[in-house]
Amino acid sequence: MLQLSGLDATFLYIESPEMPMHVGALHVLELPKGYRGHFVKDLRALMAARLPLMPALRRRLWWMPLNLANPAWVDAEPDLNQHIVEVKLPASAKKGDGLAELHAAVGELHPKLLDRSKPLWRFHVLEGLGNSHSGHKRVALYSQVHHAAVDGQAAVALANLLFDLTPQPRVIETRPSKRVKTFRHDMAEMLRGAIASEVLQVGQIIRELPSTVSSLARAAGAVAMHTPLLNRGKGKVSNLALAPRTMLNVSVTPGRAFASLSLPLAEMKSLAKLHACSLNDVVLFLCAGGLRKYFAAHGITVPRKPMIAAVPISLRQPGDTSSDNQASLSFISLGTHLADPQRRLAHIKASSAAMKATMGSLKSVLPTDFPSIGVPWLMEAARSMYGKAKVAERIPPVATLAISNVPGPLVPLYLAGARMLTNYPTSIVVHGLALNVTVQSFDKHMDFGMMADAAAMPDVARYAEAVRAAYADLQLLPPESPPAATPVPAKKRPTARAKPGAKRANAQPAAKRKGAVKAVGRSTSAPARKTRQPVTKATKS
Repeated sequence: MLQLSGLDATFLYIESPEMPMHVGALHVLELPKGYRGHFVKDLRALMAARLPLMPALRRRLWWMPLNLANPAWVDAEPDLNQHIVEVKLPASAKKGDGLAELHAAVGELHPKLLDRSKPLWRFHVLEGLGNSHSGHKRVALYSQVHHAAVDGQAAVALANLLFDLTPQPRVIETRPSKRVKTFRHDMAEMLRGAIASEVLQVGQIIRELPSTVSSLARAAGAVAMHTPLLNRGKGKVSNLALAPRTMLNVSVTPGRAFASLSLPLAEMKSLAKLHACSLNDVVLFLCAGGLRKYFAAHGITVPRKPMIAAVPISLRQPGDTSSDNQASLSFISLGTHLADPQRRLAHIKASSAAMKATMGSLKSVLPTDFPSIGVPWLMEAARSMYGKAKVAERIPPVATLAISNVPGPLVPLYLAGARMLTNYPTSIVVHGLALNVTVQSFDKHMDFGMMADAAAMPDVARYAEAVRAAYADLQLLPPESPPAATPVPAKKRPTARAKPGAKRANAQPAAKRKGAVKAVGRSTSAPARKTRQPVTKATKS
């Protein structure tokens, strides 16, 4: 029995009509020259051939009796006619790039919850776009996969199986599985599995307790080093402060607004190198600058305290392509209280370094699974109370928005023969965080996907343009000057001593030499001659 981990199941328990828990992406695709087929049928044929390699798309939930503990995954054969559907865009999508119509379609489709009685994914083929600049027909794909099934890195691994490096789809040989498929569990099996899992998890917690305490102590020390209060004001930046309350710290509604943005990847990397920071620091800087510009455009005063970004941290080991969630959450101060872009970038760099110093000690002990008996009741009750009582608007916010940067493929990709032009991520907003900015590198650009609550930020497209303006600011920012080199004092040349009895050149009479010495002694520029003190030996007591 494959029971969901505590983290995977959490995305099921906190899901509601106001907070859909699926992630995905909006892809704009360019079809081959002279294409006369039907793309939705081509995609279904491709998926039918690749599904044996994608277990995350061939299973559904099987719930524990009385919802006592986490559910389990069981095998399921998806009906591709229901999971890959076609959507017609309005006629205006044929004019221009059609992005406004695509954004509106994602905003309309994203709030619809996935059917939990079926595999938790759905692909929408968006038809009706105008041709590309080269005259080729275009189509778009909006994908949805539940966060209980994949995290950001797992979604990238899934995309690597779905997309190809050439227009001609590769042939992948698959061997028939010898595993006996499980389409249901009986009650006794579910209870035995839940109790056995509970015992193993408790035992693991006890075994790892000493190393956990040690890691927490190291993390506490790292936090203290970066906290001004505990470091006599010498700490650079602290991420421990609460975020200021803004228009984004509200209880979200079922409506969504979406916008996208693409920036050149090579230039962003060059700017990161120029300013001695990471690519992730550049992303944070652009989001922070965009917030300042968006607030100013709406006549909203920028808070005096810096806004805080909730940043997912991957706990996945290199080479791990499993489809479960292996991530945690950290916080980074964005320095939005600083009007000077140079100072704001320095603030973000210090804040990011402080976060890494803390998380480095904690990554090995942060749990992605935990005992679950009774947890579903508690979490669902808490979620219901949190939303209905609008708790997000009553308690101090810990963050202003969510920002995630997921490394993606750096080469052109193809789907069922169509070349992928863009890869805009679509992610989750939750109560208290009405804006989510997810960024993914693809081919030669960085693609930004901005999902917002439609009531809190209906004009999220204006925020996307504010981020673009912040990028222009970064391009004009002078590079960080290297530290000035300390001058090395020149070594004095040793003066040659006159041999005994030898006469000096241009020797003067003794009387004149004495007068010259007196004149030098009266000079203010020459150092006074020190009298040598007698050296005494210390006596041992």
